[in-house]
Amino acid sequence: MASQVDRTNSDDRPIAELVEELLAAGGPLPIVAAGDPVLRRGAEPFDGQLSPALLARFVEALRTTMHAAPGVGLAAPQVGVPLRIAVIEDPAPVPEDVRVVRGRLPQPFRVLVNPSYEALGGQRVAFFEGCLSVPGWQAVVARHARVRLRTLDEHGAVVDEEFAGWPARIVQHETDHLDGTLYLDRAELRSLSSNETVLARWAQPTPERAAMELGFTLPD
Repeated sequence: MASQVDRTNSDDRPIAELVEELLAAGGPLPIVAAGDPVLRRGAEPFDGQLSPALLARFVEALRTTMHAAPGVGLAAPQVGVPLRIAVIEDPAPVPEDVRVVRGRLPQPFRVLVNPSYEALGGQRVAFFEGCLSVPGWQAVVARHARVRLRTLDEHGAVVDEEFAGWPARIVQHETDHLDGTLYLDRAELRSLSSNETVLARWAQPTPERAAMELGFTLPD
């Protein structure tokens, strides 16, 4: 798990200066923990605040940090930078039964710049979910089964793509970060469990047993 810092982000320095300072230390960036205001403010749309070279360095640092944590997504506010930028990547190293039930397919590395999503259809699916900014805990979150993502990539190219299953969950989770929303805001709090408890008791492909024993309802 990546290290965590208390970063209030209360100064009014240019974002480029903040990013340069973060990158100067080298290695994975410190991950901001829940309770820091930067995670609760809507992030600023990216509009050239970082030069192309600095943006490329920042994106690579986000990727390095995501891998080191490890995680399958990381948003700029999670390292104290209030910009609408996130990265996702999922090698999907899960058993076949989990892969099938959760629709968890490997996803290549992607950079999301100013992303937004909309639901496709009314189906919602619920699974345990965690967050690098809330280390040690997971909870069941019902999310849209399919979404349409609109974003730019790191080169400014327009991306308009549909996602389903676990990749759709990742897209929603990371985009929510850019709106100041944590997964716990959408979670069934009676399901809140430590990572150790999830591994020991709730590692089944679906959270049906957890719902029965912990007393919460899953979507139809």
